[in-house]
Amino acid sequence: MAAQLAVALDVPDGRLALALAAKLMPVTPWMKVGLELFTLAGPAMVRELKKRGCRVFLDLKFHDIPNTVRGAVRSALAAGADICNIHLAGGEAMSRAAVAEMAEARSRGRESLLLGVTVLTSTPDQDGGLADLVLERAVNAKAWGLDGVVCSALEAAAVKRDCGPEFICLCPGIRPAAYQDGGRPDDQSRVLTPLEAVRQGADFLVVGRPITRAADPAAAAAEIVASCRLD
Repeated sequence: MAAQLAVALDVPDGRLALALAAKLMPVTPWMKVGLELFTLAGPAMVRELKKRGCRVFLDLKFHDIPNTVRGAVRSALAAGADICNIHLAGGEAMSRAAVAEMAEARSRGRESLLLGVTVLTSTPDQDGGLADLVLERAVNAKAWGLDGVVCSALEAAAVKRDCGPEFICLCPGIRPAAYQDGGRPDDQSRVLTPLEAVRQGADFLVVGRPITRAADPAAAAAEIVASCRLD
C-alpha cells in the first residue's frame, strides 16, 4: 500500500485538536491521539474523531502486566481505535496477551491493527547498537503475532527484510527537509524526510509539529504527501 500520513494531534486543547482534524481531513483521514491529548480528553476524543470520519492511531504504548495490557487493548478498541500499540519492552507474555485480545476482536469483525513500539525515535544511538535492538524486537513482534512495529524509518528497510513486506512499519520522527534546515529545536534524534522514509519502506509516516504548528496545517500536510510520492 502507499504510505499513509498520520498527523499527531499533540495539543493541550480538545477543541483545537478537533479543529485541526477538520482542516486536515481533506488531506488525510489518519490522526494520532497520544498521551497528552488522551490524558486531557480521554476515550471521548477517540469517539468524537471517529464520529467525524477520522481514522485513529491511539498511541499509548501499553506496558504493564499481561492481563492489564489485554484489558487496555480491549478498551482502546471499544473507544474506536483503528491502530493501538504496546511497548515491546514488556516482553512475550504481555505481547501475546495483547495479540489474543486483538484476535478476539477480529473474530467479531474488527479490522484494527496492533503494533509494537521498538525504541523511541527520541533515543540517540550512542553506542551503535540501537538498530540491532530495534530489529530484535521487530522479529520478536512478528513471532508473537503483532501486525507490525513502530520504529524509526532508519530501521524500516531492515525490518521489512527480516519480517516481510506485509509487516507494517509505522514511523515517527519524520521531518521535512525545510523544517530540519530551519534549525528548529526538537526532541527527535533519529529522523528522515518523508521521501527518505518511504524509500526505506515506511507504511505510515507520523508527523506532528511541522503540520500542527504551520500557519496553514492543511497546506503543510498536503506538501508532505506530495513530497513522498515515488512516481
